[in-house]
Amino acid sequence: MIEVCVPSVGHELYKSDKTHTVFRMDVLFNGRRHTLDRRYSEFHALHKLLKKTCKVPDFPPKRVPNWMQKVQEHRRQGLEAYIQGVLWYNTDVPKELLDFLKVRHFHKEIKNCSVGSLNLTAEESSPLSHKAVVGFYKDCYILPPETERASTSGCN
Repeated sequence: MIEVCVPSVGHELYKSDKTHTVFRMDVLFNGRRHTLDRRYSEFHALHKLLKKTCKVPDFPPKRVPNWMQKVQEHRRQGLEAYIQGVLWYNTDVPKELLDFLKVRHFHKEIKNCSVGSLNLTAEESSPLSHKAVVGFYKDCYILPPETERASTSGCN
């Protein structure tokens, strides 16, 4: 399973006095979530690679004033739609996209990726595959230091 969203735009300091705009990406891949920041130029480089090997949607334009808040939000939405479009258009997730998202590569037998889901082969969906047995919402015995002082009730 793979899900990708671009929930926010920020600025990153890259020299003592200069910043650049970064797009925060949340990636959920096979039950593991991680976050990474990417610049518009990195998305554009990915687009150049992908359009050589697979079907891609239109890429959001760069020529907009960078300082306008509404423009940043519009670009964020466009980049999110672009990534989801790549997942939607292609039956196999492109290796270049997996590298860009910093996730491990799929096995070649896995096919039919769509936005937000991945169909497994019969072998991987067998009833004997690993599944979580018990999960905990909160550990009643280990509390952060500030919570221990503030809370006297403990676990319910």
